[in-house]
Amino acid sequence: MVELLVGFAVALFVVIGSIVLLVDQLRDSRRLLLEARVHQDLRAAADLISRDLRRAGFWQRTSTDRPNPYQDIATAGPEDAASVRYSFSRDTLENDSIDPAEATGFRLGGDTLQTLNGASWQAMTDPGTVRITHFSINPRVSVVPLGQFCTPACAAGTAGCPVLSLRSYVIVLRGRSATDAAVQREIRQTVRVRNDALPIGSCPASAA
Repeated sequence: MVELLVGFAVALFVVIGSIVLLVDQLRDSRRLLLEARVHQDLRAAADLISRDLRRAGFWQRTSTDRPNPYQDIATAGPEDAASVRYSFSRDTLENDSIDPAEATGFRLGGDTLQTLNGASWQAMTDPGTVRITHFSINPRVSVVPLGQFCTPACAAGTAGCPVLSLRSYVIVLRGRSATDAAVQREIRQTVRVRNDALPIGSCPASAA
């Protein structure tokens, strides 16, 4: 009888140990699945923003004395309500003006990342899967002096001497799982806008 009880206790101990191990494995698997899902959603959103933002300022007129109507890129904060707005030409025949369909952007609305389509904002992330806790987009502008191309040339830093602005933006997205707040991920990308801002300033007048 004693041997039977000992055997039963050992078997029960083994079963309990197996159950605990199985529960731990299921918990780890669930966490890995949530981490992968959050990371995938953040990566997809960041890639979409990057691809679209690269087109900001596109204008079909490559050589003109008129200012580019699509040039401006407007960013705003704070991080709990960050947004970026810009435009690019979609015209079959360029009309040199920003139509409603050409204005676009992204913003954080509550815990959802939203995109601007025409005049309305639409969700691009599912709050039932991932909740966006941080969205920021910060400009990084490099200035290239163009004074050496003037006749006569003007020195870099001289007031009014033309410069070209090369624009990049640092995008930071942070989110957490909708079902487990402990599962959090962050994506950071730097985007180089292909369409540089038109030169600021002008060449000095030639001496008579």
